[in-house]
Amino acid sequence: MKKILDQLNVRTVALALGAAALLAGSALAASHLEADKAKPSPATPKVELDETPIPREVGSHTSFAPVVKKVAPGVVKIVTTSKAANMSVPEGFGLNDPFWRHFFGDQFGQQSPNRQFSPPRQHGLGSGVIVTKDGYVLTNNHVVDNAEEVKVTLQDGREFTAKVVGRDPKSDIAVIKIDASNLPAVSMADSDKVQVGDIVLAIGNPFGVGQTVTTGIVSATGRGNLGIEDYEDFIQTDAAINPGNSGGALVDVEGRLIGINTAIYSRTGGNQGIGFAIPSGLARNVMDSLISYGSVARGYLGVMIQDVTPALAKEFKLKDSSGALIGDVVPKGPADKAGLKDGDVVLEYNGKKVVDSRRLRLAVGETKPGTTVPVKILRDGSSKTLELTVQQLPGTEKLAKNNAPGDTDNGTLNGVGVTDLDQQTRQQLKLPENIKGVVITEVQPDSPAAEAGLKQGDVIQEINKHPVKTAEEAVKLTENPKDKVTLLRIWSNGGSHYVVVDESKAG
Repeated sequence: MKKILDQLNVRTVALALGAAALLAGSALAASHLEADKAKPSPATPKVELDETPIPREVGSHTSFAPVVKKVAPGVVKIVTTSKAANMSVPEGFGLNDPFWRHFFGDQFGQQSPNRQFSPPRQHGLGSGVIVTKDGYVLTNNHVVDNAEEVKVTLQDGREFTAKVVGRDPKSDIAVIKIDASNLPAVSMADSDKVQVGDIVLAIGNPFGVGQTVTTGIVSATGRGNLGIEDYEDFIQTDAAINPGNSGGALVDVEGRLIGINTAIYSRTGGNQGIGFAIPSGLARNVMDSLISYGSVARGYLGVMIQDVTPALAKEFKLKDSSGALIGDVVPKGPADKAGLKDGDVVLEYNGKKVVDSRRLRLAVGETKPGTTVPVKILRDGSSKTLELTVQQLPGTEKLAKNNAPGDTDNGTLNGVGVTDLDQQTRQQLKLPENIKGVVITEVQPDSPAAEAGLKQGDVIQEINKHPVKTAEEAVKLTENPKDKVTLLRIWSNGGSHYVVVDESKAG
């Protein structure tokens, strides 16, 4: 949710009463908000960086008062005002009812049937962090989204009307600016160096009660696939985060900003010990682009990627499940020009290990378009490094989409019917001319194939790495297999991905 509890801002992901299941799907290599290159590029704001390692010796902290005294003046309260949409009053809807006139005024009863009236303006409450002495403030996009007026109140009581410099819904970061100087800016730490177990403090304005400080530890790093934002690399903490904390500061014991508080998991709408913050490194990169261009330009590879499951790792003869498997390559895209192919596994990107598809997507997204980077891949059991020039995603072309392979290590081809791919079927399914294979006409319900995610209308392109052109070939390739495991390359939802079907577990 964007707003709950009388417009107090914090993103809340509701948990079911049972166990909460996080579905780790595959991800695209990149997406973007195009930068307006016609705009001038002002100098990057002077953000104070402090990358000194924090002390991690075991010991007790008797008080965090010095840390709070240092940071609290740089955390602000943000109050937004937005205009609610006009509403239409249906005929006969209590136009003279004193109950409604009490809320909307005496003029309410004098309106004609079906006439528009303007309900009261909406107000929202959130937090922000001053990051430069000349007035740049980091907050969440959902705090200032659709706001007509943004008011910022400092700890010392000074109030300013802020200008929204730029918003990035994909990361939920926004930058606002107040007209002031010599402000108490909060220095930034290197969020990549944050470790699970580090003590952290969350500072914000929960429930509008006033500036509040809570403490806890870093519960996890690199949290993603939560369905909160497009780009997720959250720091998870058990420090109490509540509605109104959105956009506030998560700091280390040295008083340095390591994250922007943005969301919680909760059954009640309040804190239950699972809060998420956007890492300061990601926030700073987005901020620099928003200030320079008013939007964010992200890198693009032109591939569809998916996580490597244990079953896929076995089929591709990989040592483990790390890396990102390429299911499809966009013709004439950056990856295609560099020589990447479907079936390649990306092991390293720009010198850093690729853990999974989400991490690759984040790394590519943070790469400036036009940059040439080394990409280490595994192909047919051998590794090689290719040079790839990252591009910016064209905004008008429909390219690779998100791929959700589901439980790709379950299922079999039993219960699956296929037919040849003729021109009529191609037109019905809107398939590109270069897509070859056979069309799945039916999948038996409750079968292992259905559990694997195969469905009617999918196109089988390969079976055990052998291209398939006719239904007869498909049948032959599934006869007398050496084992009960089959590797399929499937075209579905606008792109290709790999699926492992395993009938060894079937009864």
